[in-house]
Amino acid sequence: MDVRLLLISVLLGLSRAQLDGNECTKASAQSCGECIQVGEKCGWCTDENFLKQGEQKSTRCDEIEALIKKGCNMSSIENPRGTVTVSKNQSLTEHTNSTKDGAKLKPDQITQIQPQKLTLDLRSGEAQKFVLTFRRAEDYPIDLYYLMDLSYSMKDDLENVKNLGTKLMTEMQKITSDFRIGFGSFVEKTVMPYISTTPAKLLNPCTSDQNCTSPFSYKNVLSLTSDGSQFNTLVSKQQISGNLDSPEGGFDAIMQVAVCANQIGWRNVTRLLVFSTDAGFHFAGDGKLGGIVLPNDGKCHLQDNMYTMSHYYDYPSIAHLVQKLSENNIQTIFAVTKEFQPVYQELKNLIPKSAVGTLSSDSGNVINLIIDAYNSLSSEIILENSRLPEGVSISYISHCKNGVSQEGENGRKCSNIAIGDQVTFEVAVTAKGCPSNGKSETLKIKPLGFTEEVEIVLNFICECECHKEGIPNSPNCSDGNGTLECGACRCNEGRIGRVCECSKDEVRTEDLDANCRMDNGTDICSNNGDCVCGTCECKKRDNPEERYSGKFCECDNFNCDRSNNKLCGGHGRCECRKCICDANYTGSACDCSLDTSTCMASNKQICNGRGTCECGTCKCIDTKFQGQTCEICPTCPGVCTEHKDCVQCRAFGSGDKKDTCEKECTNFDLKMVKKKEELPQPNDQPYINHCKERDANDCWFFFTYATRNDSTVVVHVAEELECPSGPDIIPIVAGVVAGIVLIGLALLLIWKLLMIIHDRREFAKFEKEKMNAKWDAGENPIYKSAVTTVVNPKYEGK
Repeated sequence: MDVRLLLISVLLGLSRAQLDGNECTKASAQSCGECIQVGEKCGWCTDENFLKQGEQKSTRCDEIEALIKKGCNMSSIENPRGTVTVSKNQSLTEHTNSTKDGAKLKPDQITQIQPQKLTLDLRSGEAQKFVLTFRRAEDYPIDLYYLMDLSYSMKDDLENVKNLGTKLMTEMQKITSDFRIGFGSFVEKTVMPYISTTPAKLLNPCTSDQNCTSPFSYKNVLSLTSDGSQFNTLVSKQQISGNLDSPEGGFDAIMQVAVCANQIGWRNVTRLLVFSTDAGFHFAGDGKLGGIVLPNDGKCHLQDNMYTMSHYYDYPSIAHLVQKLSENNIQTIFAVTKEFQPVYQELKNLIPKSAVGTLSSDSGNVINLIIDAYNSLSSEIILENSRLPEGVSISYISHCKNGVSQEGENGRKCSNIAIGDQVTFEVAVTAKGCPSNGKSETLKIKPLGFTEEVEIVLNFICECECHKEGIPNSPNCSDGNGTLECGACRCNEGRIGRVCECSKDEVRTEDLDANCRMDNGTDICSNNGDCVCGTCECKKRDNPEERYSGKFCECDNFNCDRSNNKLCGGHGRCECRKCICDANYTGSACDCSLDTSTCMASNKQICNGRGTCECGTCKCIDTKFQGQTCEICPTCPGVCTEHKDCVQCRAFGSGDKKDTCEKECTNFDLKMVKKKEELPQPNDQPYINHCKERDANDCWFFFTYATRNDSTVVVHVAEELECPSGPDIIPIVAGVVAGIVLIGLALLLIWKLLMIIHDRREFAKFEKEKMNAKWDAGENPIYKSAVTTVVNPKYEGK
C-alpha cells in the first residue's frame, strides 16, 4: 500500500527539494491551464513530440526562452496575454452650461472622470495598465447640509446661524449657480444618564428661568432646498435644548444624515456636511452606559424627520461612519471650537475627504469657515476602489500639476487642483491565479466626494486557447482514458501515467519495476528517477538547466568534462555525459581550438616556422625556443651580435671574418649611408632591427638588419664611426691647480674666521670680569700721614 501511495505522490509532484529554481518548473503543472496561472513568464509547449524519454508532463511548462532552447517551436507555445478594452469613454465636461441650447446640464450629465467603463482580461502575474483622467468641471452643483449641536452651550451660536441661509447662499453662488442648503440639529440619546428623564426635565431640560425645548437625538429641520429665506425662517424657530454629560450624540445624527438620502434630499452632486459643535462625541460602546448594547445597523430610521431608534441602537463606530460617508460621497466639515479642535483634527485624519475649522465662540465666522473648508476639500482628488476580488491587487501612480508624480498610497491623490485643472492617474491591476469560481468580477474606482465612478469588469484567463480543442477519451491517451489537450493527456479520474496508461487500483510494482532497470541491473531508473507505470520519470534538479534523460534516466547534460570550470569548456553542449563540440573545437572538454590565428607570428608564419599549432597554442620543435609563437630564445645570440662580424668585414674590411668574408657573408644586401641619422627608421620597414656594436679600436658602428616579405635580408650601415677621444691635458692641469688654490684659500678663510670668533669671545669675557670687579676700601697699613698732632699736657682746656 505504501508503494502505491508513493507512485501517486510522484504523479502529483516531486518533493520541494527536487523542484526547479524558476516558478514555472517549480509548479509542476500538469496542464496548460495550470501552467499559465503560475506566472506571466510561463508558457506551455503543445508539440506532442516535445517530451524526451523520461521527461514528465510538467516539463512542457517553462519560461518561453527555455522552451525554445529545448526545441519547442514558437508556434507551438501557448502564452495568452491580457488585454484592456475601453467600453465607455465620454469626454470630460468643461462647463455645466454645455448643451447646444445653452441650458444647464443635469448632474448625471456632467463628466469629470474618463474613461467610465473598461474590461480587463487578466493573465496571472501580468499587470494590465490604463490611465484615468480627472478634471473639475466649472460651476458644479453643491448640496450643503448644516448639522448643528443644540445643547444649551450652543445658545449664542444659534442666533448667528438663524441668518446663515441667505448669507451663505450669496457667498456660495460665487462658486456655483446651483446651490442647495439644508438644516438639522441634534442633542443626545433620550435615556439616562445622558439626559434627565424626570417629567419636568423631559419638558424643559434647562433651569426654570430658561425656556428650552424637549431633548431629542436628531431632527431633520429642513431638507435640502435652494430657498435661503426658508432656511432662515425654519432655523429662527429652533429652540435650544440640553443634556447632562459633555459629549454629544452627534455620531447618531451624522449616520442618519448619510443614509437617509431621500429624506435629506441629496442629489448626485458635491455633498457637504457641516457638523457644528462645541463639545466632544460619543461613539460605539458608550451606549452601554444607558443599557444600549445593540450595534448601530447603519440604516435610516427617520419618522416625521425625527430619529426614533436612538434608545435602541448604540452609537456608530468611527469605521462605520467612514464607510457610510464614503458610500454616499459625503465630505464632512467639522466646525468646532478651539478647545476641541485637536480632538476633531485626529478624527479628520481617520475620515477621508474631511476638514476641520475653528469656530468662533458665537459661530460668527461660520461662512468663511465653510468656504475655506470647501476650497480645501475640492482641491484634493483622492481615488478609492471597491473591495478587491481574491488574488487581485491594484496600484496607482499620480501625475499631478507641475509635473509632480507619486507612487504608493500617495499615488492615489493630487492636491491643489483648481477648477479646470486636469490630472491623470496610471492604474495597474494584477491577478495572481484564478478565483475559485472562475467568473468575472466587477471593480469600481471613484474620486472620494464625487458620485462619478469608473466600472471595471475583470475577466480571468484561466485556460489556454487549445483547451477548447481538447479531444475527450482520445485513443492517444491509453485507449480513451484521458483528454488530449494542448499536446498532453489530461487523465480521467483514477488513471495515472504520462498517457494515462495505468490505473491507481491495478498497479503491480513488482512486475512494472523490471521495465525500469537497465540491462537487468538492480538500480531502478539508474537511481535518477522514479518508476511510474513501468516507465521512468526522471528527477528534476535544483538548477533548471540541468536535466536527466533517457529511457532509464541514464543520461544527463551536466556530467561532462570541464575546462576552465566550464562545462565542455563553454564551447559545446553536454549530451548523455559526452561533449558535442562547436565548430573549430575538439577534445573531450571541447578545450582544443582548431583556430591557428593565435599561433600566427609577426612575420605571418605559424609559430615563426619553429613549431606546430596545437589547440591554439604553439608547440616549439626546437626546445631552445620559447614564447607564444616560439619567438624567444634565451640562449641564442641576438640578431645584432650574430651578424656583427659579417657587417664589419663587408662595410669596413675589418673584424674577425675579414679573411672569409666573401665566403660566409653573402646572405644579405649591403647599403651604405653617411650618418646614423640616415639609417631607416622602425616605421620605414615592417621588420627591422637597429644595432650598435663596438670594433677592435673601441669605436662604435651602427647598422640596421631587416627581412623583406620575400625573405631577403637588407643591411644598412652608417659610414661614420663614433670613436672615444683622448683626455685634454690643459684643462685637467688647470683644474687641479685651481682646485689646490681654492682649497688653500678656503682653509685660510676658515682659520681666520675661527681666530676672529675666539678673540671676540675672550674680549667679551674680559669685559664681563672688569664690570664685576670689587675694590677693597681699607687703609694701607704702611701709610703714615704727613701731619703730626701734639697735645700740651698742661693744657686744661680753659
